[in-house]
Amino acid sequence: MEFKHVSVLLDECIEGLAVKPDGIYVDGTLGGAGHAFHVCERLSEKGQFIGIDQDEAAIRTSTERLQPFGERVHLVRSNYVNVKQVVKELQIDKVDGILLDLGVSSYQLDTKERGFSHLPYTKIRVLSYMADAPLDMRMDQSRDFTAKDLINTYPEEKLYEIIKHYGEERYAKSIARSICKKRQEKEIETTGELVDIIRSSMPAKAKNGKGHPAKRTFQAIRIELNHELDVLQDALEDMVELLNPGGRLCIITFHSLEDRIVKNFFRKMENPCTCPPDFPVCVCGKKPKGKVITRKPILPGEEELAINSRSKSAKLRIFERGE
Repeated sequence: MEFKHVSVLLDECIEGLAVKPDGIYVDGTLGGAGHAFHVCERLSEKGQFIGIDQDEAAIRTSTERLQPFGERVHLVRSNYVNVKQVVKELQIDKVDGILLDLGVSSYQLDTKERGFSHLPYTKIRVLSYMADAPLDMRMDQSRDFTAKDLINTYPEEKLYEIIKHYGEERYAKSIARSICKKRQEKEIETTGELVDIIRSSMPAKAKNGKGHPAKRTFQAIRIELNHELDVLQDALEDMVELLNPGGRLCIITFHSLEDRIVKNFFRKMENPCTCPPDFPVCVCGKKPKGKVITRKPILPGEEELAINSRSKSAKLRIFERGE
């Protein structure tokens, strides 16, 4: 299947990065090169683009799509948490913009073998029935540990905490209990088996309500399996340090916990002072690293929502490095 992904908040990201023709830009979640292509279009021969993704399919597809831009483009298979090392190995000290799109790509959701989707079909491929799939959910398929391993080995209490915290699932305790009970009979191996367990753990009103009943649990498992929140927290400071003065960090989140991490970090970078509020002057010596460009997150407009329903929970926040 071709790596497809509808770029979320595309125009807003390109504007937010404020691309300079001779600048150096990083996309830490390259995907199918949707945002990347539009960044590269704006670069002169002196500009450079660095694309990072841990998914081999993304690197393969992006290599082909960005071929017209020649030596301006450097693609690296890695996790964006390693951005500092990636840039260093390319003998680059500072960059002028960094973009992260923290959403799961349409390719990953629609390729049944990847095991990301809780749905029997997707809105993008309505006429194609998605057969029961292996419980995988790895962003980086070179890793051994899969969602199947997680579901069948984590203690009940840990499953509950993950589903409750990362999925914000009301019926987390019941779902965790049902998973542990079912796996005593046999290993849980497929997305369909897990969906059935989740549905059986909920009252009728929850199963028939708005949205798929398994969505939150699948989201929670994916976040835990790929250490998504830890990676984000660990990478943010390095990214700000990599920016030239006036450089921009643009981050699209799709989950309230992600958005909270980004929002709080940007605020801290803008106002790092730890002195008590009643101190007349700052004595901690911590200086601002820049300013928050987006006081409120940028959200998709009605036109984008009509074209791409998966953009509905997207939020873009932008930080600019100071002098």
